[in-house]
Amino acid sequence: MRQRVFESRNAVLRQFAATLAVSSLLVLAGLGGASAQSGTPTPDQGKAAAQPADAAKDAAQNQRRTDEFAEAAQVINGPAGNPECVWLGRRVVRLMWRDDLDTAFRHLDLYDRFGCPGGHIQAAFRCLTRFGGQIDPKVAETLDSRVHACWINPAAQPQQAAASASPPAAPAANNAQPQPAASPSPAASPTPAPQK
Repeated sequence: MRQRVFESRNAVLRQFAATLAVSSLLVLAGLGGASAQSGTPTPDQGKAAAQPADAAKDAAQNQRRTDEFAEAAQVINGPAGNPECVWLGRRVVRLMWRDDLDTAFRHLDLYDRFGCPGGHIQAAFRCLTRFGGQIDPKVAETLDSRVHACWINPAAQPQQAAASASPPAAPAANNAQPQPAASPSPAASPTPAPQK
């Protein structure tokens, strides 16, 4: 009697396991088919779509670099206008601005090895420090464009704030007079102590 109970129980368990396995396979197959039809791109499709955009971006960046090197060769006479001097020199100035002096000195060794003038780096970095307030640290392009502009013309001066600002709007009232710019007050001189 006992043997029949165990056999029937084992048969029920086998039937349950087989039903569970088949239903699990059906659910997984249904999920796979649904995700294939959902239109979500696979990683390979995303890469294929991004590649043409990246290729166009790289081509534009390479063209911009080529134009910058050609501009430097036309404007700068001497070895500072050579492409290798422009590339290494701008990197040294950029690294010095970011306080990565160890890497800047390693690049400076290469710069010297190519026979590029060290004085041009000094002048370009001096120019860059004059424009410090106009460089946005969060936008790399502002630093790169300013480094290139200072490399091309190390004697560049920042525009005065008054000259770059738009002219003030006309006063609303006719009797309003424009206020003169505040001039710094002279330092107070010590007064002599009164005599008794």
